[in-house]
Amino acid sequence: MQRRRFLHLTLAAGAGLALSGCGFRLRGLDASTVSLDSIALVAADTDLTPAVQAALESADTAIRDDAPLRLNLGGESFRESRRTFGSAASREIEMTLTAPFSVQRQRDNAYLLDQQQLEVSTNFSISDDNLLAQDDIREEARQELRQEAARRLLDRLRALDNQPAS
Repeated sequence: MQRRRFLHLTLAAGAGLALSGCGFRLRGLDASTVSLDSIALVAADTDLTPAVQAALESADTAIRDDAPLRLNLGGESFRESRRTFGSAASREIEMTLTAPFSVQRQRDNAYLLDQQQLEVSTNFSISDDNLLAQDDIREEARQELRQEAARRLLDRLRALDNQPAS
């Protein structure tokens, strides 16, 4: 039980350090809202979709079918790779989430962002001594990656909103 708690605290501390060192936050460019009033969402039926919906709604962006822009969100995929090798009982693993997306204008179906990829990664450690906790640690990492992917998607939408309208 102590190892599991240690792993959770390690993951939380690592995420906190990564976010606190982000230059964009330090410069004040981490605005929490997208200035889009509304957007249409066409998304695959994956666990990433509710995370994106929640992020848009928390940024005061309504999800409506008649919005001027449409966000097309593809399915999520996860990839794992070992970061440490050998016969050690503890392994560090890098997990990467990728998801395709595009943004179109509704009136003429013109792509403002065509065939883009969201890609986020995290590292975590698992131990062969505690096999029951491995699934929980992996699922926790997946949830963190989904939330980070939703935040990065909002950043891309924010950058899109700052471009002149065509």
